[in-house]
Amino acid sequence: MRVTFLGTGSAMPTGERFQTGILVQEDGRTLLVDCGSGVLHRLQQSGVGHENVSTVLLTHHHLDHVADLLPLMKARWLAGEDHLEVVGPQGTKSLVDDLLSVHEYMQDKLDLQIREVVPGEFSVAGFDVSAYETRHSLPCLAYRFGDLFTFSGDSEAFAGLANFAEGSAILLHDCSFPDDVDVSNHPTPETLGRELADREIGRVYLTHLYPHTEGRHDEMLESIGSHYDGDVRFAEDLKTISIE
Repeated sequence: MRVTFLGTGSAMPTGERFQTGILVQEDGRTLLVDCGSGVLHRLQQSGVGHENVSTVLLTHHHLDHVADLLPLMKARWLAGEDHLEVVGPQGTKSLVDDLLSVHEYMQDKLDLQIREVVPGEFSVAGFDVSAYETRHSLPCLAYRFGDLFTFSGDSEAFAGLANFAEGSAILLHDCSFPDDVDVSNHPTPETLGRELADREIGRVYLTHLYPHTEGRHDEMLESIGSHYDGDVRFAEDLKTISIE
């Protein structure tokens, strides 16, 4: 499996990190997880391109995770592609319908298949996926791809999510702010480290990084490391990792 971090930023731009998007590839299958602002450009920079993404899996419906969804639809239409499947938590159909009601000229340009999923197991784009409900300000799902890759989506750090991710070769986890920021719906390094303590995970990458984290990576890693002694790194846009 190859996982490419297309966007590792947040709703506040840094100039270096685009909003959330993750490309999952294996044995000729391709899946885009989330489609925030800038992801369409990152797809081209990754060498995959919008023509090769026919399925999008959404964690939730905040703007920084769906902003490029309609631009992706338009790009695929202009490229002569005729199909797109959008899968996500409850409310995904209403989201897509509402987007198309604002931009009426895009209606019926693609064969759109919309599917809503709930916590549990399902298949998408040929991948077997497990979903787990996170703790966020909107309904949000974390996704696990067997023992290879888990993505937290947006969430506070809590034991249930850490248990869900345990045993993964790679965990990509929200760590939006340093410890001195008073925040809910997202973890800080201290809370994340405490919840990951004693969990068996191959490697943890930190993502959904607000500008507040710039220049403070070392102290954030030290804070996590005071509780969790595993391999923790910062995700970077366009970084690809191979998982076996």
